[in-house]
Amino acid sequence: MQVPDSPREPLLEPANEPLREPARLVSRRAVAMWTVDALLGMAVLLAGQVAWWWFDRGNTFWHWVVAAAWLVLGGAYVIVMPRWRYRVHRWEATAEAIYTQRGWLNQERRIAPVSRVQTVDLQRGPVAQLFRLASVTVTTASAAGPLRIEGLDVTEARELVDVLTAAAVAEPGDAT
Repeated sequence: MQVPDSPREPLLEPANEPLREPARLVSRRAVAMWTVDALLGMAVLLAGQVAWWWFDRGNTFWHWVVAAAWLVLGGAYVIVMPRWRYRVHRWEATAEAIYTQRGWLNQERRIAPVSRVQTVDLQRGPVAQLFRLASVTVTTASAAGPLRIEGLDVTEARELVDVLTAAAVAEPGDAT
C-alpha cells in the first residue's frame, strides 16, 4: 500500500524578506593584496624547492617534475584565487545584525545579531598597510568563532568598527 504524498508543512513561517547575500563588496584593492599574499606564499615554496634541488643533486627528473607542477599549480593559484575571493567576499552591517560571506574553495556565510557582539577589532598587516586596507574581526557569543571581514578600505574599516562598537554598547545585556 502506497501512502500518497502530502504537502509538507513549512518548518518556519516565511520571513518578510528572503535570505540574501550581504550587499557590500570589499575594496577592489583586496585583489592586489591577496595576489601579493599568494606570491609571498609561493616564494616560500620556491625556497623549499631550491633547497631540495641544492641538497639532493641525485635524480634531477623528479626535481623537474615537481618544479613544473609547482609552476602550473602555483601560477593558477596566484591568478585565480584572489579574483575568486573578491567575487565571493561580501559583508553588511545593519542595526540588527552583521552579515559576512567569505572564502573561495570553502565558502562561509554567517549572520550574527548585534546583541551578541562582544568585541570589534581592526587589524592591518604589512601587506594590507601597503594597499591601505584593513580587516575587521567581530567576536560574538558564538561557538562558531568570530566573523572576519578582510580587504576593507582602512577608512571604511575604521567607520565600521566605530558603528559596531557603538551599537554593541547601546545593546542592553552582556552579549551572551
